[in-house]
Amino acid sequence: MKGPAARAAELRRLIERANSAYYVLDKPEMSDAEYDRLFRELQELEATHPELRTPDSPTQRVGAEPATAFKKHRHLVPMLSLANAFNEAELAEWEDRNARLVPEVRAAGYTLEVKIDGAAVSLTYEKGLFVVGATRGNGLVGEDVTANLRTVIDVPLRLTGKGWPKLMEVRGEVYFSKSRFAQLNREREQAGEPMFANPRNAAAGSLRQLDPKITRSRGLQIFCFHIEAPGQKLPAATQHELLEQLTAWGFPVEQHHTLVPDLPHANTDITRLEQLLPTLDYGADGVVVKVNPITLHAELGTVGNREPRWAIARKFAPEVQITKLKEIRINVGRTGALNPYAVLEPVEIGGVTVTTATLHNFDLIEAKDIREGDWVEVTRAGEVIPQVLGPVRERRTGKERKFKRPERCPVCHAKVEYPADEVMAYCSNVSCPGRILESIVHFAAVMDIRGLGYERVRALLDAKLIKDVADLYELTPIQLLTLDGFAEKSAQQLVDAIQASKQQPLSTLLHALGLRHVGAQVAKLLARHFGTMKALRNASPEEIGKIRGVGSANGHPPVALPSEGGRADRGGGRARGRQRVEEDHRPRRRCGRGVEAREGQGARHLGHRRGGTLAPRTGQTLSWRPR
Repeated sequence: MKGPAARAAELRRLIERANSAYYVLDKPEMSDAEYDRLFRELQELEATHPELRTPDSPTQRVGAEPATAFKKHRHLVPMLSLANAFNEAELAEWEDRNARLVPEVRAAGYTLEVKIDGAAVSLTYEKGLFVVGATRGNGLVGEDVTANLRTVIDVPLRLTGKGWPKLMEVRGEVYFSKSRFAQLNREREQAGEPMFANPRNAAAGSLRQLDPKITRSRGLQIFCFHIEAPGQKLPAATQHELLEQLTAWGFPVEQHHTLVPDLPHANTDITRLEQLLPTLDYGADGVVVKVNPITLHAELGTVGNREPRWAIARKFAPEVQITKLKEIRINVGRTGALNPYAVLEPVEIGGVTVTTATLHNFDLIEAKDIREGDWVEVTRAGEVIPQVLGPVRERRTGKERKFKRPERCPVCHAKVEYPADEVMAYCSNVSCPGRILESIVHFAAVMDIRGLGYERVRALLDAKLIKDVADLYELTPIQLLTLDGFAEKSAQQLVDAIQASKQQPLSTLLHALGLRHVGAQVAKLLARHFGTMKALRNASPEEIGKIRGVGSANGHPPVALPSEGGRADRGGGRARGRQRVEEDHRPRRRCGRGVEAREGQGARHLGHRRGGTLAPRTGQTLSWRPR
C-alpha cells in the first residue's frame, strides 16, 4: 500500500493529466465524477498532511485568501504592442521595411497565428514551476495577479517534458469563450447583477479581482504564444517550433497557426482565416504575422522600444450592420457639451449587442442627413465604441423625421450656446443637473475614487447629500448608510477613498475638475508652469496662451479657468487640502498634508474616447453613454 506522499504525488499527476486532456488537448479521458473523486481525495490528504501540499498542487488553484491590493511586477523583458496592417498593401510595406534592414526576411517564411481578443498576461516559470503571473500594465511593469492566474485551469503549475529554460516568461492572452461569456451573463442576470459589456473587458476585470475565488468562478481560459528567457538559449530555432515546444510543455496554444514560405502564401491563408474567425468560440480580432526564424528577431529589433519589427497584426475591416435608428437623444456632458446619440433597435456586432451609438455632434448629423426612423449603418470604432456611419437612403419611406438642433437644454431647459469657433453646443447653465452628474463621475474616475460610479453618484445627488464635487469631502459613513447598497465596511471604504484622493498632484486635480479645453496633457503643462491653483486662477489669458502646448490660435482664452468661489474652484479647494506645489523639472511634488507624490501617481487614464464611456445595459449588450 502506498504511503501518503506517494499517493499525493500520484493524485497530482492524474489530476493534471486530466486537466491537460480536457482543457489543452480537448480530448477528455476521465469522467467528471471520477475527476471530482480524485480531487476530493487529494484535498483530504493534504488537509491531514499539510506538509504534502505543494505550490503546484491542483488544489492550490483555489486556496489563496483575498488580497487587499496588487503588488507591482517588473517584466523580465518589456511586453510590447503590435503595429497593425489593414490590407495586403500595408503588409507588403511592412515586409519592404524589414527587407531593407535584413534582406533574408523575404524568403525566411512566416508563422500566422490567430490574434486572440483577450487580456495580455506574462507567466514566469523557475525550474519548471509557475511562480509569478502578471498583467501587461504599461509594458514594463504590470500587476502581480499570481493567485488569480493559478485559478485559470489551463495555466500549467508545473511544466511537462524537458528542455525549458531555468527562468522564463511565457506570454499569453486570457480570454472568455463566447459560450462561457453568454452563460456568465445569464447567471449574473438571474442573480440581479449588472451584465458584462464584452468578453475582453470582462476577462481583464476578472483577472483583477482581489478574491481569487471570484476569478475561479468566472471560468477564464488562456492561449500562449511567446517565450522570453534573457541570456538563455531557447530549444527552438523558429517561431513555429516554439509553438510546438509550448504545447509539449503543457501550455494551451491556439490550434489554427500555420507556417507559410512567403508573403503571397501568407495573404492566401489570411483570407482563409478571416472566414474562420467568426466561427470560433472565442474572440479573435485578426491574424498575427511573425517572421519565422527567431535569429532574425534580434536583427530586426524594435521600433522605439514600442513594437517589434518582426511581428505585425493583420487586422480586418470592421464589421458593419444595418439597423433602425429609433430616436436621437442628447446627453449633457461634464463641460456642458450637448452630445447627441442614437437609440437603435438592438443589433449584434462582433458578438456584442449594440443598442445605442454616438452621433458625435449636430454638424455631423446634418452633414450626413441622419433622421429618426432611418435605417442606418452601424459599426464599432476600434471594435469598442458603437457609431453610426450614415443612413441607408434607398430604404427611406418618407416617414423619417429630420432632426432639429435644440435651442434649450434637454435637462434643465437653459438656453443652448453655439460658439462660432467650435463644433460642439453647450448648456449655458453651470448648475445643470446633467452636467453636475457627469462632472462628479469624471472627477471620481480621474481622482481614483474607487466605488463611486454613475449609480452611486446619482443616489447621492437624489438624496441631496451632495451638490457638487466639493461636497464629496464632507461625506461621512453614517450618511452613506442611509442609502441602499451600503454596509459599514463599504461606506467606510468609500469615505477613505475620497479622503485619499487629496494626495493627488495638482495636474490630476485640474484634469478632474473638467475645465473646458483642459485634458490630462494640458493639465500637466499648467500645473508645472504655475505650481498652485491660486497662481493659475490669477493668471491672465495672455500669460496662459504663451505656455507652449496650451496657447490658443483664435485669440480666445485657451482654457476655462476655475472662477473664484465657483464650483470647480470650490471642488479644487476641498480636494487640495493644503496647497499643492508642482515645480517644473522636479521628479517629486508636494501634495496635501506633507505627503509627496510623483507626477501622475495613482491617476487612472480611463480612455474617455471621443468624450464618452461604455456602459452595459442588459444581457450581452453594449451601449454608448456620451459625456
